[in-house]
Amino acid sequence: MHSLFEMEWDKTLLRYINNRWQSPFFDWLLPFLRNADTWVPFYLFLVLFVLFNYKKTGWWWLLAAACTPVLTDFVSSSIIKEHVIRLRPCNDPALAGWLRILPGLSLPQSSSFTSSHAANHFGMAMFLFLTLKKIVGPWAWLLFLWAASICYAQVYVGVHYPLDVICGSLVGLLIGYITATVFNKSKGLI
Repeated sequence: MHSLFEMEWDKTLLRYINNRWQSPFFDWLLPFLRNADTWVPFYLFLVLFVLFNYKKTGWWWLLAAACTPVLTDFVSSSIIKEHVIRLRPCNDPALAGWLRILPGLSLPQSSSFTSSHAANHFGMAMFLFLTLKKIVGPWAWLLFLWAASICYAQVYVGVHYPLDVICGSLVGLLIGYITATVFNKSKGLI
């Protein structure tokens, strides 16, 4: 009997994403997407847009928005990763024969399960979707594509297995749903 982390589909899908479905363009783009600094202008725009247009309520939105990644990161990094130890693909000697490690990539040493990138970005995607969808309309769905692309990048560069990002995404979606629901019921932008 295999443990949760010894599922062949997880390693097979990692192998396809990291090793077989690779290209020089993705080797450039995906590390860029997973870099937190890449998204600073996006977050700054959202903060200024909401504060400028919604004044006092905007400050409450900002507080709820800030609580979302704090909570997702706490649950993923401080609770789950501390109790569920899984070696990251990039640190697993058993995968060294085929796993691609891109030059310049820092190799995290923490547990692989769950992906905090996935939790944080899907948490923010859900929060932003639920609080801004009446303002931006169908464009709000792109937030989930944004979060999914970052999750894909995590697997592509070899720092997470697909299961890590799937479970991290679920953590994020749940917490983002909770923070957005609390905000929308108590304040709401519209």
